[in-house]
Amino acid sequence: MVGVSLSGKTTTIENILQELSRRRYSVGTVKEIHFEDFSIDKPGTNTYRHHQAGAQLVTARGFYETDILFKEKLDVKEILKFYDYDYVILEGVEDFYVPKIITAITLEEIEEKFDETAFMISGRIADEIDEYKGLPVLNALEDIDEIVKLINDKVFRPLPNLSAECCSACGFNCQEMVARILKQKSSLDQCQVLNSNSVKLSINGQEIKMVPFVQDILSNSVQAVVKELDGYQENATIEIKINK
Repeated sequence: MVGVSLSGKTTTIENILQELSRRRYSVGTVKEIHFEDFSIDKPGTNTYRHHQAGAQLVTARGFYETDILFKEKLDVKEILKFYDYDYVILEGVEDFYVPKIITAITLEEIEEKFDETAFMISGRIADEIDEYKGLPVLNALEDIDEIVKLINDKVFRPLPNLSAECCSACGFNCQEMVARILKQKSSLDQCQVLNSNSVKLSINGQEIKMVPFVQDILSNSVQAVVKELDGYQENATIEIKINK
């Protein structure tokens, strides 16, 4: 979800959250803060002093909430590892390619945020128009059923969001692939990183996604070693587990 301030972004998110929850979906959110001086961890607090003394990760545990404080800006992929929900709404995040909703007040504001990963327009502009470049423009107060139906139809699990230089095994970068899936020109099954079963790597139970090039390096290296051992069989499944 992207849009300028006062365009109706938060209201749209609130209504989507309420309707998804009503339908028994589990939902989480990630809010991008665009103020450089933003910090929960203020100088002088105990948690701040813990960081200053050398703690790399600090957890503040209260009666009604638990806050885990990283003293760095995490990549969205790292943040999403903490989420195990049916849907996660990203508000104001523009460096991670997923199907997106644009909220706006004017046509110029839509165009400022528009690209091929958009699948819906909402916000205050919905009082003026009902379509933009073939996309529906829906009012979050009046059209929430239609909005959530469109989310159910269009949204899919995130692609790896790797750069084209790192991986374009499907023939496209991840931004282009999101756009193609939305237009039904490609499918999620074509992502070789998400769907590779030949080489899998897990660290502490967390699967690590690898581009085909890295998978080949790991596979070839392991096979080069184990083929010299008794018991090696061509095309056999090889499993290695390292405990430290």
